[in-house]
Amino acid sequence: MNELIITNLETVPGRQISRHLGLVQGNTVRSKHVGRDIMAGLKNIVGGELKGYTELLSDARNEATDRMIEAARAMGANAVINVRYSTSSVTSGASELYVYGTAVIVA
Repeated sequence: MNELIITNLETVPGRQISRHLGLVQGNTVRSKHVGRDIMAGLKNIVGGELKGYTELLSDARNEATDRMIEAARAMGANAVINVRYSTSSVTSGASELYVYGTAVIVA
């Protein structure tokens, strides 16, 4: 399967957009883990990176991106341009990571 081009630019340098297919998106909602909360609480006392949360957000970002890519491929796209990420709190202890972009065909 050909590699899908993903960029936060409005164009793909050196390529011409031949067809606009529309909005594609992916998301995931994740909640905090009790063990991570305990470790984060301890880390807050001494300072430093909260690695458990960094991993949680990285995993969520990858999952949401994979879902966006799947949607783009289903539309027949070979690129997604103008990609943006957003997060929001869904409820206490749970957040949504949302990614969206424009599916296109580039030549």
